[in-house]
Amino acid sequence: MSKPPRRLYLITPPDIDGDATTAFAEQVAAALDAGDVACLQLRLKDVNDDSIRRATDILRPVVQDRDVAFIMNDRPDLAVATGCDGVHVGQDDSGYEEARETIGDDAIVGVTCHTSIDLAMSAADAGADYVAFGAFFESNTKQRKFAADPDVLRQWQDMTIVPCVAIGGITVDNCRPIVDAGADFIAVAGGVWSHPDGPAAAVKAFNKIFEEVAGG
Repeated sequence: MSKPPRRLYLITPPDIDGDATTAFAEQVAAALDAGDVACLQLRLKDVNDDSIRRATDILRPVVQDRDVAFIMNDRPDLAVATGCDGVHVGQDDSGYEEARETIGDDAIVGVTCHTSIDLAMSAADAGADYVAFGAFFESNTKQRKFAADPDVLRQWQDMTIVPCVAIGGITVDNCRPIVDAGADFIAVAGGVWSHPDGPAAAVKAFNKIFEEVAGG
């Protein structure tokens, strides 16, 4: 029996604050128009709330108009205030319970679980919509504190139906073992936005691999 295709989970690069956001919106549109994408997470660090709001106001309509979920990183309060579809929280951020209470039952809440099945089970049991494992490779986007092995994805798929996300330095060239291991979603930042042939080509290439793996 063939498996459902994996899906892309895009994450914004860290340098889209200010005027760069408008230019980036064109890249987002091109990427989303090129193939299947499940969601885009806005991940801006070390910027003020006004910058996050401005970026959201520019990018969210581009994403949601294409029936793609728009996820806020870390900030359930801003996710609610700016009309996002959900929030992603880390182990050092507000916990799942606080995020869920803030954003409501109908929104998406995902939780970073590094390499820990125990953390993932706790999040899933609490009601998280997905759990994220990583980092699987070195990345220019975020310093790698935890080195994940594809086996954690296989273990997770054997234990539960709660979706899992694989994250960390994933590119078209290195993703196949992660896809084969059973990640439901492949989270990518630089692997799409910095692809030598452009974001649209990267989205097409990822989806081709997903379809090949799903077809057996």
